[in-house]
Amino acid sequence: MVQTKRWLTGLILGAALTITTYGTITASTFSNSEHSPQPSSTQGKAKNVIVFVGDGMGAAHRDAIRLATKGVNGELEMDDMPYSGIVHTNSDDKKSFITDSAAAATAIATGVKSYNGAIGVDVNGKTVQTILEQAKEAGKSTGLVTTSQVTDATPAAFAAHVANRSSQSDIAKQYLENSKVDVILGGGEDYWYPAENPGKHPDHPSEDPSEASKGTQENLVEKAKQLGYTYVSNADELRRAHSDKLLGLFANEEMFQQRPEGEGDMYNPVVSLPEMTKKAIDILSKNKKGFFLLVEEEAIDEMSHENNASLMLKAGQQFDKAVAIGKEYAKKHRDTLVIVLADHESGGLAIETANDTDESGDGKTFSSEDGPFPVAHSEQTFTIDWTTTGHTGVDVPLTAMGPGADKLTGVYENTHIHDVIVQAMRRK
Repeated sequence: MVQTKRWLTGLILGAALTITTYGTITASTFSNSEHSPQPSSTQGKAKNVIVFVGDGMGAAHRDAIRLATKGVNGELEMDDMPYSGIVHTNSDDKKSFITDSAAAATAIATGVKSYNGAIGVDVNGKTVQTILEQAKEAGKSTGLVTTSQVTDATPAAFAAHVANRSSQSDIAKQYLENSKVDVILGGGEDYWYPAENPGKHPDHPSEDPSEASKGTQENLVEKAKQLGYTYVSNADELRRAHSDKLLGLFANEEMFQQRPEGEGDMYNPVVSLPEMTKKAIDILSKNKKGFFLLVEEEAIDEMSHENNASLMLKAGQQFDKAVAIGKEYAKKHRDTLVIVLADHESGGLAIETANDTDESGDGKTFSSEDGPFPVAHSEQTFTIDWTTTGHTGVDVPLTAMGPGADKLTGVYENTHIHDVIVQAMRRK
């Protein structure tokens, strides 16, 4: 049930051949000469940084998305990048080393390992400065884009500091008052309005009657407006918005419905991840000092938790389109560092030959197989098998391009990503 990725195999073999004194592998080990950038592309200062997080997206997820989208011999936008590495994801949690999104994102954002549930704090609950906050101090514009709640664990860890990821209204308030994020786009309007005070998205919608305003702070959308933000809640309003400070909340909670296949599952964001990504870059890039942008596709993780392969693939395809937008900008602005990674793996996904035998059993003890799914540009099919509905402790792949990308080769802890980004932004 092991799915071996072609570039992953080369990565591991290369690791045995070329090790630097710091225990990482040199860039030449990983660079594909066919796609390698000019030497100057990894030199100089990273004026702009775009970090793409496919939440829960392990190596097999990337392969499954590739097979369904590009076929056996094709490459996704996220894989067709000149530098790659393997990331350890473990948290510093006494109960379980297997990380949640909060601890993983905190490690990436701050360079410090913490406990599961931590947002921008260390194991003792002490605030640790994030990459986004450092970018803001340097005069750069900053942005958070996600298909989850904008105050969910991954974006929150880059722009807030709370002991528990569930404090989403506190996180929203910190975005406005402390980290002062310029562009905030995603779901989660319910946490910006007090209970019994619905916003643009009505309480108890038919697709999920449990959703309703539940904010524990003041009316934070009104506060955002007072602070100069333009507030938008649908695609038309987003397209018309030109403000340098933009808050877009496009759903009560996540911008999708995460359920098992055929049980009310839905992936149809009212604004697509590529659209939000494009808008964020258009606004943030006005700043002559540069920008830092985090883009997350949450549905890869949530659909993996539900063992819903069909919508996991759909979300992954949208994520790859968003990556293409970031890459296109970076090709025109070579002082832009682009990183694509996951915070952890979800579902224990494996890719198998489609046949009449379901090796996972009756689905009561083990998760059942999904598929068959067509392999793009061929008559072949494949099956996706799941081993869990939770997170796993396996390493995840990372790909990168731009200034500092060559420092992201090899095998390393997720905290190393923070260090590389900070160094790239500070170069003379």
